[in-house]
Amino acid sequence: MDSINILKGYGKVNDIDQRQPARRSILLAVAFSVGVLLTLTFGLLIGGGFMHDGSTESTASPIASEKAASLRTVCGVTLHPDSCFSSLSSLNCSMRPDPVYIFNLSLGVSLKELSNASLFMKHLKERSNDVHSNGALGDCETLLDDAQSHLNDSISAAALGPGEKVLSEMKMSNIQTLVSAAMTDQETCLDGLEELGSALLDEVRTMMQRSKEMMSNNLAIVAHMNDLYMKFQKGGMH
Repeated sequence: MDSINILKGYGKVNDIDQRQPARRSILLAVAFSVGVLLTLTFGLLIGGGFMHDGSTESTASPIASEKAASLRTVCGVTLHPDSCFSSLSSLNCSMRPDPVYIFNLSLGVSLKELSNASLFMKHLKERSNDVHSNGALGDCETLLDDAQSHLNDSISAAALGPGEKVLSEMKMSNIQTLVSAAMTDQETCLDGLEELGSALLDEVRTMMQRSKEMMSNNLAIVAHMNDLYMKFQKGGMH
């Protein structure tokens, strides 16, 4: 009996041993199925993310296109359209298809460039050892401060009051006068350095070039403001 039990016991062990390969096959199949399922799930998630990103880009693209079209329409009336477009498109702000709004942004850029020129002038005077040039640079400081004051006044003049949608002829005339005065201040500064024969003339002229272009753009935009109104109302932006 003991031998039979022992044999039966061995028989059970043999049965288990025979079933182990089958169990391994089942486990491997399950593991493979789980792996495939996880891979598919991950792929769907990634694909969904790309689709979402694509939809965001397709939504943002018309906005960017409208912004570019508005800026090109306004900057197209200036003598320096490239510098006009690059300076305004680089601003970190919302953009509206409105010539007055864009014009105000343009005035702000001019004021910033003029402020940079004024700061440069102060630093230039501090490091200059030329007594004669220092006198002219001091005059330039005063003139550029005056120019900034004119531009600040032009920004105030360009603000629309309650119920206003367009700039009145009087406002546009005042803005032209103020911006022209700011440009005259710059030119007077350069004339003083030129008359003196200052070696700093070219350096100062180069530094002022950008603010000079920006203010020239301001004058061109306000001079064509009525035409720009018509273009924006008709949707004739390009």
